[in-house]
Amino acid sequence: MHFTAQSTTDGIVERDFTLGDITGVLWSPEGGSGRAPLVLLGHGGGNHKKHPAMAGRARLLVLGGGFHVACIDAPGHGDRPPFTKADEREIAEMLAAREAGRPEGPIVERFNGHLAERAVPEWQATLDALQELPEIGPDGPVGYFGLNMGTAFGVRLAAIDRRITAAVFGLFWHGSLEEAARRITIPVEFAMQWDDEHIPRESGLALFDAFASADKSLHVNSGKHKELPRFESDSAVRFFVRHLTV
Repeated sequence: MHFTAQSTTDGIVERDFTLGDITGVLWSPEGGSGRAPLVLLGHGGGNHKKHPAMAGRARLLVLGGGFHVACIDAPGHGDRPPFTKADEREIAEMLAAREAGRPEGPIVERFNGHLAERAVPEWQATLDALQELPEIGPDGPVGYFGLNMGTAFGVRLAAIDRRITAAVFGLFWHGSLEEAARRITIPVEFAMQWDDEHIPRESGLALFDAFASADKSLHVNSGKHKELPRFESDSAVRFFVRHLTV
């Protein structure tokens, strides 16, 4: 891992890094002298590691929980090389379905699954490198927070990597993730929109039901797909404080 830039604003240290072809950012409390838990932040499709939603959630987690927060660009996003031709064909198919008013879920699930084949090993390599930092260490608690495509990656990651001990997911279909969700037993907070125009509520409920966690909570809000209330990020901070610091 190589840090390529650093800045400090309002008590938050922001460090850009590269790890091979992976590009990422690590946010940390300014002046932190001891170790602190780590939260991995998965961004949504079409966004990137420093998208305002990611930076805003990171700010809440650092200032509200004292966490280190890391986000990496997904394949084809942010500072990564462009999508492959196969990726571009799937994106075109998804957009065509949306334009024609056809269900896009099967296409998004398939496409995100293909991206996850590359992204999950990258997240594991990133976590390996982050745990070598003295301020994080190899034995500290690790959480994962990702919605939309961040859930498509995160459910698969949490199902195979036991270092992750708590997770916040949401806003995704159940079909491609149900098998992985059944292997997850850590505490989970799950958010969905009751009036989601893309994800049928039955599919969101089925994904929540699939998690094998004894400690899981469902947060349902009225509104469409992109109308998830911002206070759900505050709830995520409280969730991670409960499960990563106590």
